[in-house]
Amino acid sequence: MSEEGAWGYELTILFATAFRLAVDELHKELALLGFDDVRPSHGYVFQMLSHSGATGKEVAEHLGITKQAASLTVDYLEEHGYVLRQPHPTDQRGKLIVLTERGWDCIRATETIFTSIENRWQEVLGKDQIETLRGELRKLVYASTNSHSFKFRPVW
Repeated sequence: MSEEGAWGYELTILFATAFRLAVDELHKELALLGFDDVRPSHGYVFQMLSHSGATGKEVAEHLGITKQAASLTVDYLEEHGYVLRQPHPTDQRGKLIVLTERGWDCIRATETIFTSIENRWQEVLGKDQIETLRGELRKLVYASTNSHSFKFRPVW
């Protein structure tokens, strides 16, 4: 610990803790809305599929997992009604994984819940502080040497 009583990496831990608390709250609220079968890692799949679908290989690459593990994840999401495998429009042998209406409903619920969480943070810090925090975090992200190739995916 430093002289001020904080670790030199406390900010990093606080970022991670704030994110984890928000995700835990998200999933608690999603469960109350009937989405009790989604897990945090599924959000990364939904986020990717929301841009017009993806192949199993693309899902695997995005998540940083094997094609077999991605296939199991997609199987689970398909069994629970969140995604659908469709014929690929340009590859006759391939499948395109797309969100179903239930998948889109889950995304919309997630957006509402995260907005509620951010609104509560704004009540604690004030509008000006939240805008400053948002701007400063944006600067940190864009200043990262990896920001140009960053993929928002789980840290396994």
